[in-house]
Amino acid sequence: MIKYLIIDDEYIAHDIIKDYCDLLPTMQLMKNCYDALEAFDYLSKHDVDLIFLDLNMPKLKGFDFLKTLTKSPKVIVTTAYKEYALEGYELNISDYLLKPFGFERFLKAVNKTFSQSASFATNVPTNTVSNRIFFQSNKKYIQVEIDKIQYLEASGNYTNIHTTEETISIRDKISNLVEILPKEEFLQVHKSFAVSPKHIKSIEGNQIFISDNCIPIGKMYKMNIVQLLK
Repeated sequence: MIKYLIIDDEYIAHDIIKDYCDLLPTMQLMKNCYDALEAFDYLSKHDVDLIFLDLNMPKLKGFDFLKTLTKSPKVIVTTAYKEYALEGYELNISDYLLKPFGFERFLKAVNKTFSQSASFATNVPTNTVSNRIFFQSNKKYIQVEIDKIQYLEASGNYTNIHTTEETISIRDKISNLVEILPKEEFLQVHKSFAVSPKHIKSIEGNQIFISDNCIPIGKMYKMNIVQLLK
């Protein structure tokens, strides 16, 4: 489970974020905090994986609050003020959401946060949350561990995500899915296939073998394989 905290002085912001999180089965709300001091007290006694943080709050501003933390969880800023974005990235926030934001942009921020290779704060056990990503399948959102994805296969209007445990069909272009996955962990080898190099069993001629599956190498993508073999 991804344990999260909402820090915002607006009640409606809490409702929106919680409603979005409730669509993702592994998001667990730990506490609603309506100012930074309340959050500081909670974090002094509990660990969380993610904070949704507003900036313009009474008593203590959002970034001033972050500067007081010696060990910080992942942070997604939620604010109506775009002028503070640069300062936010200097503080190593995961993403910067401008209010009002829709669910698609929210989901992209969560995916970005938990597909990054960087480990969580040292006060959180590194096995608490795996590198993972949410995919939409029909009317539900499925969480997949990135390490278990073997390859992606375009199939008409869908993309099949082959993992070590199952195959998931997503109604989206393969190019869109490759874009949101960690670039260092996936390689496009054909207009219809992208693979995870760590799962490659062998490469023979113009074919890649992963488990019992044979994946073609497209002419335009041979250089990607050459770079991989260097």
